[in-house]
Amino acid sequence: MVIVWVEDEVKLLDECKFFLEQEGFQVVGAMSYDEAIQRIKDTKPELLIVDWMLPGVGNGLDLCKINEREWKLPIIMVTAKSDEFDKVLALELGADDYIQKPFGLRELSARIKAVMRRSRRSTGQSQAVTEQAEGTINRGRLVIRPDSFSVKKNDLPVELTRTEFLLLWKLAAHPGRVYTRSHLLEEALGNAYLGFERTIDSHIRNLRHKIEDNQAEPEYILTVYGVGYKFNEEAIS
Repeated sequence: MVIVWVEDEVKLLDECKFFLEQEGFQVVGAMSYDEAIQRIKDTKPELLIVDWMLPGVGNGLDLCKINEREWKLPIIMVTAKSDEFDKVLALELGADDYIQKPFGLRELSARIKAVMRRSRRSTGQSQAVTEQAEGTINRGRLVIRPDSFSVKKNDLPVELTRTEFLLLWKLAAHPGRVYTRSHLLEEALGNAYLGFERTIDSHIRNLRHKIEDNQAEPEYILTVYGVGYKFNEEAIS
């Protein structure tokens, strides 16, 4: 399995690379944002490990953003930052896990394996959407096609991330059913984000921005306060 590790601390990168290669991983190092982009294009890795702070233009969060749009690879954020806000921010921007420096090499290996297990489960869930779908889902002005992972509103395409599509599909397939945040995270990401269940609010906010006319008064995705979310059963015709 190929890992691209983006880290500007040469000693740390070398130590981790040596250890992980003994564990059976192939590690390709990159020391900047631009070098990371090139390494990812060249090697087509299965996992990214990214330091938050990088020299020059672009940082770890920027890589999270482009990964969510383009590569959709599992990603672990590495940083010395310890504030809970920073952890939640990294997760909301697409990181699958967060490891704080200094860390043990065995913990690192365990986290990599856990992230890959969750990623494979999430991929299986994405495939299950297509396999289990009985066809196009029509919900008001929304047309959801599980076979092509596409959505239209008023006959115009709506660009959604994989996570946003899975959330919409899950909610729209069962109008009126209330889902907790942790349930939605498991369904859409295969990961309860280690207790950060409210990161789902960010995904729902982004989804509403794309499908609702008025986010303050949503037509489709309703908040059930103290519980989670549901798809408005009155918006299905």
